[in-house]
Amino acid sequence: MMSNRVIVTSVVVLFAFLAISEGMSLRSLGVELHCRCIQTESKPIGRHIEKVELIPANSHCQATEIIATLKKTRQEVCLDPNAPWVKKVIQKIMSSGRR
Repeated sequence: MMSNRVIVTSVVVLFAFLAISEGMSLRSLGVELHCRCIQTESKPIGRHIEKVELIPANSHCQATEIIATLKKTRQEVCLDPNAPWVKKVIQKIMSSGRR
């Protein structure tokens, strides 16, 4: 029985660590909250991005959320919508008509 407790505790600690990681999206952990992003990444990571999802503010979340999927790991990273490089990426996407 003690080993089950250790396993459960380890899993809880792992999820807690992942949830507080910088720029981590809780959706990638299978958890849905009102807002999907708990923290945002402001450092330039543009060359590592495969796909960007823009979620406008709505009744469930007052913040505009920008979620990028990374090329190699497929990890979802929440981007800071106020970071200058993120604004440029969004402007480029909007002007090219890609969604």
